[in-house]
Amino acid sequence: MVSNPTVISTFAGCGGSSLGYKLAGYKELLAVEWDDNAVETFRLNFPDVPVYHGDICKLSGDECMRLAGITKGELDVLDGSPPCQGFSTAGKRKYDDPRNSLFKEYARLLKELRPKVFVMENVTGMVKGYMKQTYLQIIATLRGCGYKAKGEVLNAMYYNVPQSRERVIIIGVREDLGIEPSHPKPQTKPIGIMSAIKNADVTGLPNFNDCYAKLYSQIPQGGNASNVIGKGYNNCVRPNPNRPSPTLPKTQTGHGFATIAHPTEKRALSIGEAKRISSFPDSFKLIGTYSVQWERIGNSVPPNLMRAIAEHIKANILDHATQNPL
Repeated sequence: MVSNPTVISTFAGCGGSSLGYKLAGYKELLAVEWDDNAVETFRLNFPDVPVYHGDICKLSGDECMRLAGITKGELDVLDGSPPCQGFSTAGKRKYDDPRNSLFKEYARLLKELRPKVFVMENVTGMVKGYMKQTYLQIIATLRGCGYKAKGEVLNAMYYNVPQSRERVIIIGVREDLGIEPSHPKPQTKPIGIMSAIKNADVTGLPNFNDCYAKLYSQIPQGGNASNVIGKGYNNCVRPNPNRPSPTLPKTQTGHGFATIAHPTEKRALSIGEAKRISSFPDSFKLIGTYSVQWERIGNSVPPNLMRAIAEHIKANILDHATQNPL
């Protein structure tokens, strides 16, 4: 039995995945992140976790292991959510987007560190249409590193997260361990947004300008601006209060379009409410402007989703792994 599995988080952001692993009883040995605000936020919330603040392309496997205090093959889990803008269905998907190649840096560290398990998260756009060829290349690359790898689409709303957020989760197990990768089954019923954000902090709200306040009044609950203006204007979403929130986007100014509005009040969601919707605790610290704080949340893996994944890996893979020498 593994009491406190170890994890290294690449593309760590502000620590959504890290919090999930912590809640599951893991010990994080190192976080890798380049964004200044994300690193500062991470350090506020995880003061005891070492951080490599820089470009992952310049981080060698040897340096990674030195910073984490481990040797090759000793790490339990390598986690990573490479930037996904090139795959996202929210924008223009580009097969040759340079951001799509960052997974290769993750794969390089995977090959050099040889952890028992890896977890890689990305958007569902990578498995749709012509982008699926890229996904198949990613799977082939990860398997070529010596792992049995399997991807599944998981929706966070079935894992105690009041948000409908689908993500591709690829789990790999080192071949010598003789265990097939698997994913957690749905655990909870969907949670309505209003019950989740009840009594949440609403300080620091941006002003909803008159134009969008008027538009909001015409949008039905569970609808968006396209219900009023016409097809193509699907921003300014007004959630159904009894259903999970729609996926929180990366960008939210709070002033109008590209806004997830409050279900019953003529305003944008607060940062405190966004934290609840993504399963961050109220005590989680965020810094910077409203838009910057929102971006930290919008880019994060919901902690409760990652907790479910981490607990599943511990119980179904790590606790049964044989300690074969490399």
